[in-house]
Amino acid sequence: MAKKQKSAEVVEPEVMEVFDSQSAMLFEIAWEVCNQVGGIYTVIRSKVPSVVKKRRDNYCLIGPYFPHQVGAELEPITDLSDPIGRAVQMMRDNGYDVYYGHWLVTGHPKVVLFNPYHVYYKLGHMKYEFWEHHKISLSDDDLINKVVSFGYQVKEFFSMFCLPECNGKTPVIAHFHEWMAGVPIPEMKRNKLPVRIVFTTHATLLGRYLAMNDLNFYNNLPNYNWAKEAKHFNIEPSVYIERAAAHGAHIFTTVSEVTALECIHLVGRKPEVLLPNGINIKRFEAMHEFQNLHLKYKEQIHEFVMGHFFPSYSFDLQKTLYFFTSGRFEFHNKGFNLTLEALARLNWRLKQANSDVTIVCFFITPQPHNSINSNVLNSRFLMEEVRDTCDEILSQLSKRTFTSIASESKLKMPDLNSLVDEHLEFKLRRLMQSWKSQSLPPVVTHNMVNDDKDDILNYVRMANLINKPEDKVKVVYHPDFLSQTNPLFRMDYGQFVRGCNLGVFPSYYEPWGYTPLECLASGLPAVTSDLSGFGDYVINHVDDYSHNGIFVNHRRNSGFHDAANELTEQLFNFATMSLRERIALRNRAEEMSAMFDWETLGSYYDETYKKVCGA
Repeated sequence: MAKKQKSAEVVEPEVMEVFDSQSAMLFEIAWEVCNQVGGIYTVIRSKVPSVVKKRRDNYCLIGPYFPHQVGAELEPITDLSDPIGRAVQMMRDNGYDVYYGHWLVTGHPKVVLFNPYHVYYKLGHMKYEFWEHHKISLSDDDLINKVVSFGYQVKEFFSMFCLPECNGKTPVIAHFHEWMAGVPIPEMKRNKLPVRIVFTTHATLLGRYLAMNDLNFYNNLPNYNWAKEAKHFNIEPSVYIERAAAHGAHIFTTVSEVTALECIHLVGRKPEVLLPNGINIKRFEAMHEFQNLHLKYKEQIHEFVMGHFFPSYSFDLQKTLYFFTSGRFEFHNKGFNLTLEALARLNWRLKQANSDVTIVCFFITPQPHNSINSNVLNSRFLMEEVRDTCDEILSQLSKRTFTSIASESKLKMPDLNSLVDEHLEFKLRRLMQSWKSQSLPPVVTHNMVNDDKDDILNYVRMANLINKPEDKVKVVYHPDFLSQTNPLFRMDYGQFVRGCNLGVFPSYYEPWGYTPLECLASGLPAVTSDLSGFGDYVINHVDDYSHNGIFVNHRRNSGFHDAANELTEQLFNFATMSLRERIALRNRAEEMSAMFDWETLGSYYDETYKKVCGA
């Protein structure tokens, strides 16, 4: 697909002027600016406040314009007198559909958004140009069409922004994230635009596909033929774009040592810099309140558990711990298989130890479903009816008891049963009989589209982890996002996390991994793995991490059985801690999360920009 260039076409090495990176205009370009489709959205959005604080007006984000995604996130800027505004006006004068405004998130950064569909009539020309100049053939795929159209406009924008009448002589840094934003890089380099280019891959496209399909991915990494594998998975255009962006950038970066190894073998260039992902701690900050918030949201999880399990049988909620795992549905990559195996072994361990602890583990991961299971929804509704009726009885009993005592001339206790209306008593009995069930509590909360082919459900059936009364470990599989409008939980994901006791994320493939980091920021201990970027960073930069609430499962040089044994031991040790020990651990986890704040980890980005500017 890629042909060797003739010697006459070899581009001379660039001679770049050295300048202070702090004086440069910094653009960050990502497909997920004002477009929430994955983890990069969290990276970009959480980093914004710390970048704006440092660079003020010398910072702007660039992304695609999709009306259904932008919604109320964009506040238009009408004054186009600044350099960005002048370039936007030139784009509009040339017929492009461009939006300029402030992103309505913390930090209020400037953003420029391009409508990919507006230049679809030029797709043939764009793709021909890409082949003619870079020998990359682009398929007629919906996503490819959108990123190519978007990339073409980004290239045009930088061509105009670099004109003297727009920007003068202010140096420009363009930081591109992921292959979807990397399309303009080869052409910008070919046109020798005076822009310093940084390209970050947060996860190689080919690596994700290979890891999902090869249980020995890391051992086989040096032996893959990247071109052959890209063709096998039918992702050639995307892989070639990613490689062209990585090789065209002045500095190539990734998020962890784990992903850097991928880049060497699958992208063909070793990243010069690692940029670990941080988090905006202020968004999670609750000061001394975080323990109170845990209790508040744990009570809401208790309500779900009572509605879900108590019609069939009950257990002591004061001795119940809530574990959870979440993320996109990648059964092997996210370690869902390892988590289920460890839960089955933990169930046996707790039974053998005659433990009085109950574990309820939630799997929060979107999968195709039709609706919430009617029995699950009805059980929750009946439980609330029972509670409302109890409140009604208590209210009536309180008033009538007081009136009876106050009006009684003798020191005589009233007959409490006679003070409750018969119709309320019968109503409560009917509700109780309707609520109780002879069936086992269901594992999954929704009606799945492919119940018989779902990996989580099949593993649960195989391990016989089906919520029997004698099981110490229960499983609840919720194949949808959490939100406050959710009739089962009535809480958003962040609130749910605060109400749990432990996050479990023993990923096999995870270039970084925000979920355990979000747990720490919420004062929640978490399990990660040494094959995740976050886990690898913790091992190399955090002292006594397990004492501070980060448990690392060692998967790099372990087989599945050994990793499952280690995870089982980690979960068992946590389950058998005393309440005082778990509270102390939560405190240490919350305190340690500060080291992952963007105010700290943003320094890696600052050093990268200094390097690309030659400083």
